[in-house]
Amino acid sequence: MKNKIIFLFIIIFYSCSFDNKSGIWKNENLITKDNNDSFKDFKKLSITYTPYNKIVNIKKNFKFKAPALISVTEWNDIFLSDNNNLLNLKYSNLNKQNFRSKKISRKNIGNYILSENKNIICSDSYGNIFIFSLIDNKLINKFNFYKKKFKNIEKKLNLIVENGTIYVSDNIGFLYAFDYKKNKVIWAKNYKIPFRSNLKISQDKLLASNQNNNLYFFNKYSGEIIKLIPTEEITVKNEFVNNLSLDKNYIFFLNTYGSLYAVTKKDMEIKWFVNLNQSLDINPSNLFMGNQIVNNNKRIVVNSNESTFILDTETGTILSKKKFSSNFKPIIIDQYFISISKNNFLILTNINSGEILYSLDINQEIANYVKSKKKEIQIKNIMIVNNKIFIFLKNSFLLKFDFNGKIKNISKLPNKLNTFPIIVDGSMVYFDFKNRLSVVN
Repeated sequence: MKNKIIFLFIIIFYSCSFDNKSGIWKNENLITKDNNDSFKDFKKLSITYTPYNKIVNIKKNFKFKAPALISVTEWNDIFLSDNNNLLNLKYSNLNKQNFRSKKISRKNIGNYILSENKNIICSDSYGNIFIFSLIDNKLINKFNFYKKKFKNIEKKLNLIVENGTIYVSDNIGFLYAFDYKKNKVIWAKNYKIPFRSNLKISQDKLLASNQNNNLYFFNKYSGEIIKLIPTEEITVKNEFVNNLSLDKNYIFFLNTYGSLYAVTKKDMEIKWFVNLNQSLDINPSNLFMGNQIVNNNKRIVVNSNESTFILDTETGTILSKKKFSSNFKPIIIDQYFISISKNNFLILTNINSGEILYSLDINQEIANYVKSKKKEIQIKNIMIVNNKIFIFLKNSFLLKFDFNGKIKNISKLPNKLNTFPIIVDGSMVYFDFKNRLSVVN
């Protein structure tokens, strides 16, 4: 009997030991809920979805040519670039905390942060805008646009910054430009209907969309409407946020009905549009779920509820449709794009042929790496950094894969990750759950 007990103890010990050492699975389900959701009271409908679960092994002779490393000094757009595509970012990769600030707000900090002139720019649910100097390591400005009658309304601010001016739209219907160097509002408009998209700047125009799926072109110097393009309105609001992406000639607009529009930059005319909502019930109350549009080299990659589409930017022709979807926007590298499916498969696809080069189960790869049982992880974000695929987990672990899909390293960030991280001047910058700014390099 004694021998049986000892044998059982050994089995339990070895099945748990790697989990305890790595910590990768620890509290994987105890993730802090994002309370900074201004659409949390809208109706939610369940969507039947069959997860993609096909393993595709990479060919032995496949060689991935890594793009050049880019040193980013400013992060003016929440998605970094006009086309929403991330670059191969240069990072010091020491994973050491360089600086950690005091708590800057008692309210929820928004998911996205910006950087300009070595200043970090963010906002909270109270409507405050914060300017934090990385040179002086202190908060240098705090601004709130709203009067007392809007005090108790939870705010969702959409930000973009250019040459010292922060352009802001919100879920109340305000649109304004704030000069954070002079600490003054340049102009402000109340368009009554909540804005619901990221912001883009195209020469002298500020681009935005509201919750009725109207696409606006504003004069960025005055806030006046230059042009309005109405698109399909839905009667039931979902959690998908309209998205804008730009290339040299076009503005691409994906609305909550699931329609993708290409609008000419020069004339602001619709070039083409296509609906990507795959439901058999196409009606104004039907809900579309997807994520941000990414375009590069005359190709657009976008997810719908169940599929990933590759489209031609000139014609809107659907070149390929893959039976997997994602909670994260893809990253295009040369003739390939990298995706993470909804059930955590890392997928590399040829953007021209639509061929899947490899598809692997991230959960299983982690289990193999740490020699433990397979469990579920929860992913926060994906980036390309130092010729590696960086996958940030919600429990603040960081997975590093090479371009061929082989896991190279698992580490843990010095502080808990709350906002989406950015990388500027070789350092990783983000806010933790206590609203303290962390600078890691």
